[in-house]
Amino acid sequence: MPASDNAFHTALALVLSMDPALIDIVLLSLQVSFTAVLIACLLALPLGAALALWAFPGRGVIVVLFNALMGLPPVVAGLTVYLLLSRAGPLGEFGLLFTPSAMVVAQVVLVLPIITALTRQQIEELHHEYREQLTSLGMSKLRRIPTLLWDARFGLITVILAGFGRASAEVGAVMIVGGNIDGVTRVMTTAIVLETAKGDLPLALGLGIVLLTLVAVVNGAAYVVGETARRRLG
Repeated sequence: MPASDNAFHTALALVLSMDPALIDIVLLSLQVSFTAVLIACLLALPLGAALALWAFPGRGVIVVLFNALMGLPPVVAGLTVYLLLSRAGPLGEFGLLFTPSAMVVAQVVLVLPIITALTRQQIEELHHEYREQLTSLGMSKLRRIPTLLWDARFGLITVILAGFGRASAEVGAVMIVGGNIDGVTRVMTTAIVLETAKGDLPLALGLGIVLLTLVAVVNGAAYVVGETARRRLG
């Protein structure tokens, strides 16, 4: 049997047997990504809605900035967070570098622009459609934010899932700020890089299988939510 086939079968066995080392890495990955996306949503959803509703000097620059940051290279985000959290940085006294918290911060930096920019786009389109109705009801712009966010919830779920997909598949930033420490900051993507370099293909493949499955589930969920929204609006 070729070595690659043997490695794949061993990897599959690790996944099916719920290997403790593999499960620990997967659980930490999910914990970091879920936390980062939750924090990003709490900040980005109201911020995106506010950018959609309010006109003020410099708004166009901010919108362009968020759109540009959607493609922010992960290593640049990681380096920025590293400089902030290092001992010489402004947040160094908190001792967050090389901890899961630092990885959460890095993923928030990556995910927040995506959710903010896409939320602004969706809320802006929805507000153009319902502007007259909301004005006739005497609703202030501040009161319109939760109303429009709720009405756009199906589309926003897809946006949030896109953000989660970005966070869970990221490697550069979390490698820089987390240090890939075994049992502390080793997540799926960084573990795959390390185990491949070490020649431990079964564990790397096992984690790859789990990561691909997670990405497929996220994309499937986004498709279902999108179809549900289209049927509802149709």
